[in-house]
Amino acid sequence: MTDQGRTTNANAERRTPNAAPLLAVEHLTTVFDTAEGPVPAVDDVSFEIRAGETLGLVGESGSGKSVTALSIMRLVQPPGRIASGRLWFKGRDLMTLGEREMQSVRGAEISLIFQEPMTALNPVFRVGAQIAETLLVHGRATRGEARDKSIELLRAVRIPNPESRIRDYPHQLSGGMRQRVLIAMALACQPSLVIADEPTTALDVTIQAEILDLLRDMKAALHLSLLLITHDFGIIAETADRVAVMYAGRIVETGPVREIFRNPGHPYTRGLLASMPGGRPGQRLQAIDGSVPMLGALPPGCAFNPRCPDRFEPCPAAPPPDYAVGSEHTAKCYLHDPAQSSVVLRQAVSNPQPAIRNPQSAIVPDAPR
Repeated sequence: MTDQGRTTNANAERRTPNAAPLLAVEHLTTVFDTAEGPVPAVDDVSFEIRAGETLGLVGESGSGKSVTALSIMRLVQPPGRIASGRLWFKGRDLMTLGEREMQSVRGAEISLIFQEPMTALNPVFRVGAQIAETLLVHGRATRGEARDKSIELLRAVRIPNPESRIRDYPHQLSGGMRQRVLIAMALACQPSLVIADEPTTALDVTIQAEILDLLRDMKAALHLSLLLITHDFGIIAETADRVAVMYAGRIVETGPVREIFRNPGHPYTRGLLASMPGGRPGQRLQAIDGSVPMLGALPPGCAFNPRCPDRFEPCPAAPPPDYAVGSEHTAKCYLHDPAQSSVVLRQAVSNPQPAIRNPQSAIVPDAPR
């Protein structure tokens, strides 16, 4: 049986009534139509999120993380379009729903916290009215109840004096408070899944920690599942249960947080971890050579191979499939191909990997807080 066949059968088994994931993304491909033809921003991506779980989706800017989030919500705008794939949510394929049905899912069952609160919030409406609108659209409150529920939500996300803050416009709030308003809107209808797209971008370190603490507390209190999109492995270490590493539109490694930090299986993951600050004072940071390729001009084979210190003969020939690295841990890398074991051993002896200077790897908790 082929690797793809085994993966398909495994996905089918996981959708049994007792073990079905909350969300299962299967072979999702989202393209942008250009004069030169369709360019895949998300290329054959598959992952799942279980009930009550936090999955961290991590990678450099331009790797396709935000387009993945928009695809799940079916909010990709032309010239973008979902070319293929399935989005199983609570046993339903979201790709088969009409737009009216999908509108009933957005906000009520799956919520999205956008990356930049100043552009996500409408500048001409008071924040209380924007929260109330979410409740009214989904029938979670009458007009008479919406104001009181908006105040309760602002209080829940720790905004001081919410009775007066609901009358503020977005520009009257700080960046951290605007982000809290977005979280309040996302949680207004108590959805099962929240997608947080870089929720701490442009916030200072102290406010970042407060926002992450808030997300963890809300997740526990409301029994939510969370898809956390970020480029920061430090956030992943403290927040996520599992990690999916994305590069050039493809997920190149997936596994439990502790396993990924202790035994990264893909050279790209190792490079990201090694580039984090935390070495001795005066020691230079390690960097990944080169830059992310243009999606319309990806190199043949593994898209990371021009930047990879471990590349060898199979890498430019064809994109690698998923290979097992450990329990529930896979990587798209020929280094884990049993047929290449002798070549990989010679490679390891001649080019040993540097130690990962990663302060978070020493503090990965037994279970995320």
